[in-house]
Amino acid sequence: MSEAILGELRKKARDLGIELDKPSPARVYDAGLGGTHNYAIDRAFLDQQLTALPDLALMMRWNRAWVGRAVRFAIEQGVRQFVDIGSGLPTQGNIHEVADIVARGEATVVYVDNDPIVQAHSDLLLAADADPARHRAVCGSFFDYDDVWEQVLATHVIDPAEPVCLVLAAVLHFMPPNTRPEVPLAFYRDQLPPGSLLALSHAADVDDPAWQQVANNYKTKATLPGHLRKEEEIKPFFGDFELVEPGLTWITAWRPDDTTDRPTPEFRSRGLAGVGCKVASEPAQS
Repeated sequence: MSEAILGELRKKARDLGIELDKPSPARVYDAGLGGTHNYAIDRAFLDQQLTALPDLALMMRWNRAWVGRAVRFAIEQGVRQFVDIGSGLPTQGNIHEVADIVARGEATVVYVDNDPIVQAHSDLLLAADADPARHRAVCGSFFDYDDVWEQVLATHVIDPAEPVCLVLAAVLHFMPPNTRPEVPLAFYRDQLPPGSLLALSHAADVDDPAWQQVANNYKTKATLPGHLRKEEEIKPFFGDFELVEPGLTWITAWRPDDTTDRPTPEFRSRGLAGVGCKVASEPAQS
C-alpha cells in the first residue's frame, strides 16, 4: 500500500475517532492472502496465530478460492448480480474480478462492510481498478438490514426483480449467538427473488486445540470476536433455500476444480461452505 493511501486512511480513522490499536479481521485476512492493505499490528497478530496454527494462512486462501468457485457457479446458473455482505477489503481474488473473467462486463457487484476504514479502503481501491457503473461499495452493518438493503438498491446496480447471489464468506463466525444473526439473514433471504443464491462459508467448531485457541485470540484481541459453529448450527442459516450438490461440506471439497489446492485430510480447511438456491414456491391448490 502506498504511503499516500496509508496517510489518507490514518486521517480518515482520526476523523472518525477510530483507534487503529487492535488487529482487524479484514486486514488480517488481507495479510494472510498476501495483500498489502494491512498494518503492522495486523501482520504481527497473524504471525502469532501462525505460530500456533501454521495452516491459518492456507485456510484463508482456501476460503478465498472457494469464493471464486461459488462466483463461477453463480455465473454458470445465469446469475449476474452479487451482493457481498461483510466483504472486508477488496483484496486478492475480488468477486468483481472473478465475475469479469467468466462474464466480462456483465456482472454487477455491491460490497457491504460496517467498518468505515474498510469502506475507505474499498472506495480507493475500487476507484483504481473497478467499473463504478457496475461495482460499488457501501458502509453498513449486517444487523441494520433495512438500511443496508436500501443502500444496496440505491446504488442502482442491483435489480431486485432479477436473481442475486448473496455472499457471506467467513462472516457469520464473527457473530456470536447472542447477536442473533439468523434474524437479519432471514430478512436478506426474503428480499431475493426465485433463482437467487446464498453462498456461505463459516469456520467450523472442530476438535482441534490450536484452532480453538486461534478463535479465542480473535475473541479477546481483535476488533471482532470469533465464534465457531458446528455443521448443525450452520445449516439453518440457509433457511428454505435448497443446498446444491455437494451440500454443506468442507471448503476445499465444495466443487473443487483442477486448480483447487486440496489438503489431506479435507478437515484441515476447518471451514464449511455451501450454496443454497431459492426456488419458486408452488402455487396454492384451489
